Amino acid sequence: MIVVDAKGNELLDIINVEEENADKQYKPITHCLAVVRIEDDYLMGWNKWRQDWEIFGGCRESKESIRECIVRECKEELGLSNVGFEYLGLIYYKMAPGYFNPEWHYEYGGLYGITLPKEYLRIIEKSRTDKEEVEKLAFYSDIKGKENIALIDEKLLEYWK
Repeated sequence: MIVVDAKGNELLDIINVEEENADKQYKPITHCLAVVRIEDDYLMGWNKWRQDWEIFGGCRESKESIRECIVRECKEELGLSNVGFEYLGLIYYKMAPGYFNPEWHYEYGGLYGITLPKEYLRIIEKSRTDKEEVEKLAFYSDIKGKENIALIDEKLLEYWK
């Protein structure tokens, strides 16, 4: 186990499996997340419903590949398209009961990294469409130790250097 958050969710492992083989070997892959680095800092989003600063991403839609999921989610939450997503592996969790599943359960998520120049901040602020869920953006260095940051997401920052 890598880390446990305040709700009891456990980040168990980051699995090194090729992206094209992930769906064949691991189930269920329910979502994808992206660590966004801008120069030497990380961009975080304030999730209105969970009341935490988080990295970006979300649930897979029916018949969507994990790459299609992260591309769609980053288009919605960050207004980004045609950027270089680097696949980092599968996140393996033991999840507490919650909105999507009322039981303790295990699940997987795709993990990606993106590095962008600072000029992309203007594009992100102007182009992102999901401002209801992700209300505001901040750099990790500006909020660390001062704001509520999702502990698992904060740990995932370490996988994109």
